[in-house]
Amino acid sequence: MKKLAIFAICALTLASCNDGVKKAEEAARQQRDSLNQIIAQKDNEINDMMTTLSDIEEGFREITEAQNRVTLAKSGEGTNTSQRIKENFQFIQSMMQQNKELINKLKQQVRESTVKGGQLKKIIDNLTQQMEEKDKQLAALREELDRKDIHIAQLDEKVANLNTNVSTLTEENTKKEETISTQDKALHSAWFVFGTKKELKEQNILSDGEVLRSNFNKDYFTKIDIRIDKEIKLYSKSAKMMTSHPASSYTLQRDANKQYVLRITDPDTFWSTSKYLVVMVK
Repeated sequence: MKKLAIFAICALTLASCNDGVKKAEEAARQQRDSLNQIIAQKDNEINDMMTTLSDIEEGFREITEAQNRVTLAKSGEGTNTSQRIKENFQFIQSMMQQNKELINKLKQQVRESTVKGGQLKKIIDNLTQQMEEKDKQLAALREELDRKDIHIAQLDEKVANLNTNVSTLTEENTKKEETISTQDKALHSAWFVFGTKKELKEQNILSDGEVLRSNFNKDYFTKIDIRIDKEIKLYSKSAKMMTSHPASSYTLQRDANKQYVLRITDPDTFWSTSKYLVVMVK
């Protein structure tokens, strides 16, 4: 009987261990699948950026080759010299514009990507610098052609426009980034205030038992970024939510000093009903 009891205990222990192993394996599999999904997403983003970068590099290569053809043509003779130079300048202009658009595309891809890093910014800065250098080279080449009385009147206006476009590339992109950043901050901005009943009434935030109904003092509110600011200390042992926010999106708990702290657990849901939060304290 003793041997039978020992055998039964061993069997139960083994079964329990097997269950534990299976659960551990399942948890590991889920983690692995999740990680693979993240890696796949990042791989796709990286591949897209690398394709754009490859197109930009190819564009620079073709521009350089066209520059070399112009250099050879201006040293030659014949009635078709100006025509060859004209055709190559037109090609260069087209490729410069294409590369400008590709650099803008790469910036957008980096902005929207989950792949972050200072190296990506360095790459874009380097590409922009290459564009500016090409602009200087083309300007110098054009001056040399002018000195040799090889004038291409049809290109004067186009090349001038190209010079303007390339020289303002950095400025335009900086302004666009600033605009996007401003819009992004505005999209994720919210305002909160907490105060006593008397204080809220004095600022017209609370009027006749209702909040934010009259011309309330917006300067009394504190502006926050809903992606970052998810905890608001209320410094009071009494707190009442005056604005409507889904109950599942936040918790209102006491800290070690028994004062309330508002923790926003689901920012998107919490702020979906109102970008203003009012809490009455005592």
